[in-house]
Amino acid sequence: MRNRFDSEIPSDLLADVSRETLRRLEDYAALYEKWSPRINLTAPSTQNDFWRRHVADSAQILDLAPQACHWVDLGSGGGFPGMVIAILLQDRPEARVELVESNRKKTAFLQAVKAQCAPSVLIHPARIGDVVGRSAAPEIVTARALAALPALLDMTAVWLQAETRALFHKGRGYSAEIEESRARWDFDLVRHESRIDADSVILEISNLRPRSA
Repeated sequence: MRNRFDSEIPSDLLADVSRETLRRLEDYAALYEKWSPRINLTAPSTQNDFWRRHVADSAQILDLAPQACHWVDLGSGGGFPGMVIAILLQDRPEARVELVESNRKKTAFLQAVKAQCAPSVLIHPARIGDVVGRSAAPEIVTARALAALPALLDMTAVWLQAETRALFHKGRGYSAEIEESRARWDFDLVRHESRIDADSVILEISNLRPRSA
């Protein structure tokens, strides 16, 4: 059965998407529509903007790391951006995408999406601190609407001080978060303007090191 999000699929999102990948995304949309009203997968104000606000917003970060194979998404919630990335990379056998989510209801939703749309994704029903530092460092770590930047850097420091790059979605006010983070850390930073929301950016962070006294 077609779902009520179909008419809103942005044509730019589908330019390079295979028919099979589109089918998986549509199945994801149907599951999201079924589960979201019950367990608040996303903010109520964005629940009806699945394709652009959530899928396209998540998918755009693949262009920032097109060759990366190992991704870890922290605090995945409804699967943004991690599950979208996993679906888009399903046809790459070498791809490895891991989602970390401690909320049991949201983990149950992610498991339902995995079964139908992204069988290769690995879901950790655990706290972030129980995964970071115990798992192999990914090439890319992502987080969206999870925490302020200083907290994100503390969470991922063990990876970002190695070879991992972070791609963190951030909304307005991100400049203050960067300034606060600089009080404790030095890091390489690239700001990528969001193609979806004029007030948002994706912060690319690497080479994290403690700030010298």
